[in-house]
Amino acid sequence: MDVNIKSIHFDATEQLQGFIEKKLNKLARRFESITKADVTLKVVKPETSLNKEAAIKITIPMQEEFYASKIADTFEEATDLALEAIERQLQKIKSQKEY
Repeated sequence: MDVNIKSIHFDATEQLQGFIEKKLNKLARRFESITKADVTLKVVKPETSLNKEAAIKITIPMQEEFYASKIADTFEEATDLALEAIERQLQKIKSQKEY
């Protein structure tokens, strides 16, 4: 799986990038058809407590793209929330194909 992490107006730490890649690899093990993941991290203005946004786009060949964007206190929390939303989308598609 090809992972592209882009942080807007700041430099993401290696620890944060490692966390995101670990979570994406975990998702890719459950859904083997995932080929690409684009993650965009940014700080939303104004700088209040809930101002970290993680937007994730998952690409599966011969199908559609799955997208989720969540805002939370930390980038890790926002990433978790966005991945949960994408996982629900993937589960829905997977269960529809079984019928």
